[in-house]
Amino acid sequence: MELALDIASWVLMSVGGLFVFIGGLGVLRMPDLFTRMHAASVTDSMGPPLILIGIMLQSGLSLATFKLVAILVFLMLTSPTASNALASAALLAGTKTLDEAGDDADAEDAS
Repeated sequence: MELALDIASWVLMSVGGLFVFIGGLGVLRMPDLFTRMHAASVTDSMGPPLILIGIMLQSGLSLATFKLVAILVFLMLTSPTASNALASAALLAGTKTLDEAGDDADAEDAS
């Protein structure tokens, strides 16, 4: 039974780490602010929960598990809120999306 918990734990942590790595690459490779924010928010939604659940399996039923649950709840409440606030601030500041920037460049080329 302990071996099964160890395997499940390491699989969850490895998959979570893979999500974080791929999201980090997405943040580096995406062309504009909004697509980078999308990559970062998907990473926040999948990576840390999988890693934390894997750590919870390793720690068993203890005080550490309850603390990890509290951290997980906090992350699930604050990450989407922060992404939304950042996107709203970028829109209010007039940050252009990739399509809008392309439309402006096309209009300049036509004139």
